[in-house]
Amino acid sequence: MVLVTAFAVVAACGSDTGNSAAPAATGPHSAHAGGSSAPPQPLRAGERFVDLRMAEAYTPAPPEGGGSDEYRCQMIDPGLNRTAFLTGTQFAPENVAIAHHAIVYAVPPGGAAAVRKQDAKTPGLGWQCFGGTGVAGAEVEEGDAAWVDTWAPGATETLLDQDAGYKLEPGSLLVLQIHYNLLATDGRPTGSDRSAVRLRLTDGTPQTRELETWSVDAPTDLPCAADESGPLCDRAASIADVTKRFGPDVGEMADRQVEECGRGVPKPGNTQTCDHKVEAPMTLFAGFGHMHMLGRALKVELNPGTPKAEVVLDVPQFDFDNQRLVKLPSPVEVGPGDTLRVTCTHDAGLRKQVPQLKKLPPRYVVWGDGTSDEMCTGIMTVSLRKS
Repeated sequence: MVLVTAFAVVAACGSDTGNSAAPAATGPHSAHAGGSSAPPQPLRAGERFVDLRMAEAYTPAPPEGGGSDEYRCQMIDPGLNRTAFLTGTQFAPENVAIAHHAIVYAVPPGGAAAVRKQDAKTPGLGWQCFGGTGVAGAEVEEGDAAWVDTWAPGATETLLDQDAGYKLEPGSLLVLQIHYNLLATDGRPTGSDRSAVRLRLTDGTPQTRELETWSVDAPTDLPCAADESGPLCDRAASIADVTKRFGPDVGEMADRQVEECGRGVPKPGNTQTCDHKVEAPMTLFAGFGHMHMLGRALKVELNPGTPKAEVVLDVPQFDFDNQRLVKLPSPVEVGPGDTLRVTCTHDAGLRKQVPQLKKLPPRYVVWGDGTSDEMCTGIMTVSLRKS
């Protein structure tokens, strides 16, 4: 296997026991308090490691629209000449003080040319990419790419017990998106980062199940606290600010989610929910709850309010610095007629406690890509069933 463009091979194949991931953050809502992560889990039969590191250090800077968050995408070419399955991934941030989250996207051969073109035309290391890969023809929402891994502070590699993985065809590329949070430096350029990512690959078997990521989201409509006031405490003004910082695609999310969740108008409040209909037979294997620094609790329920009700993901005390993929006690079978409900609770009062948020003016918090904005998403690892 070879690596081109923005990454360099550190080691490939073998256990790599001497190269553990970078320290992960710990501490409730402390915004990257530091800590240590576990060494890599041993290889299982038929698996191999491919360890990759950014070819050069990158110093993030805030976007032209203002704010203190940069999303940077980089191309990874794993050099696949035969089909492989990605059974585990571990992102290792070098600069944990500014690493907010990272996502790995898999782009099939049909979208590879678009990614290469984007990488070639953008000066420096990678390109700016709010929302997704930032490449037309290689986006998840259009079905041209797959979301195959998520890292946030505290996350470690989570391995499923089943014979399952994300299928990578020969010629596939990976896009690594890193969200850099510059709140600690008031949006000014700060230290560089040269992060790494470890892929766990196997050739698979005829029985290997293909994994997919299903993101179930709910709106965020968190008003300013009773003792807060300011221009951004107005919902429309806050959405305009998100749009200025991240562009119209992200700025439209707040209203689009309200519509997709079947609401005529936003319902301001600490707790928000959204029901998602299951459209195809699938198996749920694991879940990852993601919010930002005002998050208190997150839950994903199957068929709530019915005799078949079941909680499939429960994060009763959300900790921004301790996010990770959680395996379900046993796989859960779902299909058409079933509903997944995601519920999130946020707390505007945390704004006065989190060091990075205390310096910012109060705002009506809506969905946004910034650390001072919020999200509510249950990231479910699933596999479609043929019947």
